[in-house]
Amino acid sequence: MTNTLARTAVEVVDWRRRVFALYAAVRLSDSPEDAHELWRIERDELMLHHPATPLLAEDRSAFEGLPIASYDPEWRFELPVLPADPGGFDFATGTDGVVPFERVGRVEIPDAGSLDVWRLTSYGGGLFIPVRDALAGRPGGTYGGGRYLVDTIKGADLGSDAERGTIVLDFNFAYNPSCAYDPAWACPLAQPGNVMAVPIPVGEMYGVDSA
Repeated sequence: MTNTLARTAVEVVDWRRRVFALYAAVRLSDSPEDAHELWRIERDELMLHHPATPLLAEDRSAFEGLPIASYDPEWRFELPVLPADPGGFDFATGTDGVVPFERVGRVEIPDAGSLDVWRLTSYGGGLFIPVRDALAGRPGGTYGGGRYLVDTIKGADLGSDAERGTIVLDFNFAYNPSCAYDPAWACPLAQPGNVMAVPIPVGEMYGVDSA
C-alpha cells in the first residue's frame, strides 16, 4: 500500500511539473494563438497518456482530443485586480482536508461581468479564479460546475504584473477541473461571484449535459 501511495504521489508531482512547464512556455510565447495550440496539444497528451490523468480508462479508449474551441483574441484581457468585499469559503477535500479560500479582489470583464479573485490561505498560497458561464450544463456547452481560468498553485498561470496590479485572463485557456472527468476527484467550483450571465464559447468545452 505504501509503495502504491508513493507512486501515485510521484505521478501527481510529475503531472504538476509538466503543467508548470507548459504554462511557462505559454507565457513566453509571442503569439497567444500559437501558445493556445501548444496548450491544446500538451493537454491532450497529458490527458491521454499520463498516469495521473483524470480520464477514466473507458474514456481513454475512445479519446480523440479534448473539445477545445478555436482561439478568439476577443476573449483575452489584462485587467486590474480591484478591491472587493472581504469574504471566504472552506472547501473539504478527501486528501488535503479543508482548504480555505479568501476573496482578495475582483476583475471586471468588459461587456461580460465580474469575477472574484480568491487566494488559498493554506500552505503554499496561490490565486484561484474559476468561472461558470451561461453555457454551463447545456449539451455541447461548458462543464456545469464551471471551469478554471487561474489556479497558480497548480501551475495554471497566464501572467500578472505586480507593479501595475494587473492579471492576464484569457478565456481561451479555460479548462475543466478533474472532477469533470472522474467523480472521485473533489474540486472547488465557481462561487456566486464567479458566475457570469453571458455565454463564453471559448476554452475547453464539455460534450455532455453536466450537473
